[in-house]
Amino acid sequence: MNEIKKFPYTDILGWSISRYDRFSNCKRQYFYDYYAKYDKENPLEKIVFLKSLTSKALEIGNIVHDVIRDMLQRFQKSSKPINKDKFFKYAFNMTQEYCGTKTFFEHYYNGDLIPVQEIYLKVKNILENFLNSSRFSWIEKNAVPKSSEWVIEPAGFGETRINNYKAFCKVDFLFPIGDKIYIIDWKTGKCDDVKHSKQLTGYSLWANYHFEKKAADIVPMIVYLYPEYKEKNVKINDISVSEFANTVELETKDMYEYLIDIEKNIPKDKKEFPVACNTFFCKYCNYKEICRASKF
Repeated sequence: MNEIKKFPYTDILGWSISRYDRFSNCKRQYFYDYYAKYDKENPLEKIVFLKSLTSKALEIGNIVHDVIRDMLQRFQKSSKPINKDKFFKYAFNMTQEYCGTKTFFEHYYNGDLIPVQEIYLKVKNILENFLNSSRFSWIEKNAVPKSSEWVIEPAGFGETRINNYKAFCKVDFLFPIGDKIYIIDWKTGKCDDVKHSKQLTGYSLWANYHFEKKAADIVPMIVYLYPEYKEKNVKINDISVSEFANTVELETKDMYEYLIDIEKNIPKDKKEFPVACNTFFCKYCNYKEICRASKF
């Protein structure tokens, strides 16, 4: 396969699904996430700390992703079957490390103790779902022989260009089999058909841009690992690609409206970024300590 293209650094903002989701849900939270250095009321160090808060659900996903990533990288060095005892010991050690070195939202705001064993048992359950799946066996049989061509969580943020707009679509796992390129994204949370279909289309465009593959030769899939193993595929064609590209352009222009300088990515004043009307977002927002508009 071709090498991943590199881009010179520019200040201009780049579209991503997660960025536009944040923008859509709460403009103030979006400001803190992406423009903290422009806040005139709170120290940058405080905002950066609050942004770094994790949660039990988020950390379960992080651990699962990182264990699978490391397992796939191990397959690139050796095609021997996985030793499950060592595999789950590795997962337990990672759980202990992540839980012991990060500050959790639940602890910071509520004083809750972080149940390491409970988190690990869910991680173990999720990983067992994957190892026991027919897809895992299929990867061992069909994909491992060409593991040197795998792309596993590539460095950077998955930068690409869509309709000449900067965009980020970072894949979890991409690999060739025959004339096809397969893309897998691991999920440990709930199914979201609209968001995840959009995500898969973005991955397809990323692969199309970097590896010059036709849409018909790209097979993207979401793999749901909990509560049971399940897959979601999206058929990519010229129409869906065109619609997605238009969506990226429109959503990028939406975010541009909150800037005073598009090329330098300089935002308007914080007061121009309103707080979400839905207080559900306030309740679980990392920044509720410093957000005066928050009701929690």
